[in-house]
Amino acid sequence: MPTRRLAIAFAVIAAGLARAADSAPSLPPPPDRAWVKKLFDGWRAPVPPQHLLANIYYVGASGVSSFLLTTPEGHFLLDTGFADTVPIIQKSVEQLGFNLADIKLIISSHAHIDHVGGHALMKTLTGARVLASGADARTLESGGAEDYIQWPKDTIIYAPVKVDRIVADGERVTLGGVTLTAHLTPGHTRGATTWTMDATADGKVQHVVFFSSASINDGTRLVNNPLFPDLVDQFEATFAKLKALPCDIFFAPHGGQFAMAEKFAGLERGEKSNPFVDPAGWRRLIAGAEKAFRDQWQREQTAAAK
Repeated sequence: MPTRRLAIAFAVIAAGLARAADSAPSLPPPPDRAWVKKLFDGWRAPVPPQHLLANIYYVGASGVSSFLLTTPEGHFLLDTGFADTVPIIQKSVEQLGFNLADIKLIISSHAHIDHVGGHALMKTLTGARVLASGADARTLESGGAEDYIQWPKDTIIYAPVKVDRIVADGERVTLGGVTLTAHLTPGHTRGATTWTMDATADGKVQHVVFFSSASINDGTRLVNNPLFPDLVDQFEATFAKLKALPCDIFFAPHGGQFAMAEKFAGLERGEKSNPFVDPAGWRRLIAGAEKAFRDQWQREQTAAAK
């Protein structure tokens, strides 16, 4: 083909690619394996366990939370981290003076590898029953393969675990006189679950929220997502539900989401009031997550309309 015709052909192709790029939703691409590994490795460092308030203890790693909720008849464990951070949980539980075998119920914020990758091992070590929402139960039993997240599969799969009980929206789970309520808050995963309970801090009953997460993973499309067709509607319902929850104290799957380092430092300084009492922080967290959702939704709608 003559040079001029080649130039014209390439120009036409380039113009077509440019139009396609303009009409495609502006989304961050899914991360590659190296990026995911670097992210996850940064979350695995041990931290000393902490008594937070009442019967609630932090037993997780530096970047992925795990909470021990003790009762006279055995304990809840909320999130197990990665499989290779289970020893951190075990050591923390024992340092606090409790027995790992006394964990009777394992629950979760959402079924991603960094929060439930240790479920199968922890269930083997303790004999505890695993509870989860119906949607997250399917992901747990598939070892992460059923998740809709578009990250490299080998970075998100984990040992499958049998779920012993499905929890419904608003269901109350009681052990040893301690009751947690499950609130299904899908979006981050199909079955993400926010848990609530009441506990006494600063001499009064406080409403405690264990947040499920409501962020949008890189590479996730909101508009016309074939893997999660009603994703936008689910996020809308989730934000409405989260904003309606009474909250004095909140915790989250990642320390940065609830200012863990700063609040742990407040505990160590012996501050008179419990640093975890932070209703304004809860409102900021949810407002920030909702803004990120609405901003991406608007970008995608604008791009799709071109």
